[in-house]
This record gives sequence, structure tokens and C-alpha cells, in this order.
Amino acid sequence: MYKKISIHDIARQLNVSSATVSYVLNGKAQEKRISAEQEKRILAFARQAGYRPNMVAKSLRTGKSKTIGMLVEDIADPFFSSIAREVEKIASQLDYKIFYSSTENDTRITQALIKVFRDAQVDGYIIAPAPGIEEDVQALINDQLPVILFDRYFPGLPTVNVVVDNFNGAYQACRHLLDQGFRHIGLVTLDSTQVQMSDRLAGYAAAMGEEGLKPRVLKIPYRLPPEKIAGKIKMFIKQHKDMNGVLFATNYLAISGLDAINSLHKKIPADMGIVGFDDNTHFSLFSPAVTAVAQPVQEISGQVMKMLMASMADMAGNSRATTVVLPTRLVIRESSLKTGSKKYSSV
Repeated sequence: MYKKISIHDIARQLNVSSATVSYVLNGKAQEKRISAEQEKRILAFARQAGYRPNMVAKSLRTGKSKTIGMLVEDIADPFFSSIAREVEKIASQLDYKIFYSSTENDTRITQALIKVFRDAQVDGYIIAPAPGIEEDVQALINDQLPVILFDRYFPGLPTVNVVVDNFNGAYQACRHLLDQGFRHIGLVTLDSTQVQMSDRLAGYAAAMGEEGLKPRVLKIPYRLPPEKIAGKIKMFIKQHKDMNGVLFATNYLAISGLDAINSLHKKIPADMGIVGFDDNTHFSLFSPAVTAVAQPVQEISGQVMKMLMASMADMAGNSRATTVVLPTRLVIRESSLKTGSKKYSSV
């Protein structure tokens, strides 16, 4: 059975002190006046033996683990995977490693993962928070640990947040459908009180209210299988026979919505104009191509890392609470344009 080699094992094999091995492996050979020959001998043996440093022990000595814990809703989701990839690139340039995991937007899973990251003594936390973890986030703040919330946040907590303008993104999407002549527009969203979903609902309602039109909203329970989501959307469309436009509050709801609309033999956009929130990487390849609200992935990632580095540089880990709000962009494609129009654009 494979046994991880330790500093003490190397010391015994080379008949030197553990302190000497530790100094060499931590780059302090010259500082401690260890000979170049001895340094070379220890490094060569360590490489040959496959020595790997104990990161927890190292963090206890230095106070830094050079790791960051990142929690996202679902790493398979195109939006979150793109954010995680960009954050990882930036972190690597700063000599940090990212540990990330999916929470499934579940309170207990998120709490358990935060504990794991605490035990690993990560230097900072990047979290797309699940509902019900306010006390856990507050505990991190109380312990002066750097925390950045992104995509959504808790209005009652003094956190550093990076989000997009969800209200205006949904408002502009609905306004676009109205301007294209789709008057009876529904919203398919999640059954959630989280701030990003509440803002998207409010943006849609505001655009409909400007025209004196009645909102039609379907709220889908979280973690419902795709086929059941499609079934609920199908029933929603059947119940509102005059509905000729739909705004989907997430990219995966839009994909299930396309399945439901196709099963009803309705043509897009002739019978129904649609817009999705979160520009899926494949939306441009659909037939017809899908109009979507695009979130600025690179800007979000850059701001997240910028704010985290600033927080970690603050020895107390208590950067002033602030919320960075980034604009969205509506990418207009065929699915929301009246038949015959080919004027693709982004606003």
C-alpha cells in the first residue's frame, strides 16, 4: 500500500535533522547556512521519493494555505462553470489554487461544504449562497475570514457582493418582446425568494405594468427533473391560450421551455417569441437561435477576485460591505423577432 512520505522520513533516510529538511523544502537553505551540496541532495531525494507537502501543516506555519474555497450552485451549469474557469485562471496568476464544489442550492450541503473549507483552512471564500445560510456567512465574517458573495446575496448581511443588474436585464428582455409586438407575455421562473430571482420577476412585472398588461407567472420548484419542468411549462402554455411570448428566468428553464413549445407544435417566433436569461453557449446554434440576456462572465470573475484579494489584504478580513452591480447585455437573435426580420443585435 502507498504511504505518503513525510519530512521525518526524508530526515531518517538521509541521516539529517528534520529541521534541516524543512528549511530546504521551504526555500530557507541559504538563510540557515545549509550547504549547496546538502540542499541538492535533499531536494533530489524528495523528488525521487515523491514528497508532497502537507498543506494544512504548511498553513499552520505560514498562516496562508494559498487556497480559495468556491461554492457554486451547479458546476455543470454553463454560467457557473464559466465563472469558475475564469476565477481559476486569475487565481493561478496570483499563485492561488481554487477548491470548488456544487451546493445544489441546498442549505445543508452548503453548510457542510463551508465546514470542509474551514477545516482545510482556505484563505478566502467565494460563494453563490444557497438560501438559509445567513448564520454561516455571518460566522465567517465574525471570524474575520474574507468572504465574497456573487450572483446573489443576503440584503441583511454586511457582505461584499458581486452581482448583475437582474431587474434591468429582465426589464429589457420583456420590453424587447413587447416592442416586437408580443403582447401576452409569460414569465417562467424558479419558486425562490432569492434576490436574483426576485429582481428578475420585478423587472418583468415592471415592463408589463408600463403597458397595463397582466403578468402571467409560472414558478418552478428547484431540483425538478427537466422532463417535469417541460411538463409544467406545457400546462402553463395550455392554460393561457393567448400567450404569445415567454421570458425564461434561467438558461435551463429556457431549454425545457423549448422542449415544451415544440411538443405543442408551436413555431418560434411565429406563434411565440422567447427570451432566456443567461446566454447559454449553445443558444446561437439552436434553430431558431435563442435571444438571451448575457451576463458579463469575465467582468464578474475579475471583480470577484479583485474584491477577494482586497479583503485578504486586510489583516482583519473585514472589508467594508459593498455591492458591485454589473450591467447585462441583451443578445437579440431569431427567437424573439417577428417572422421575416433578420436584424440580430445586442443591447
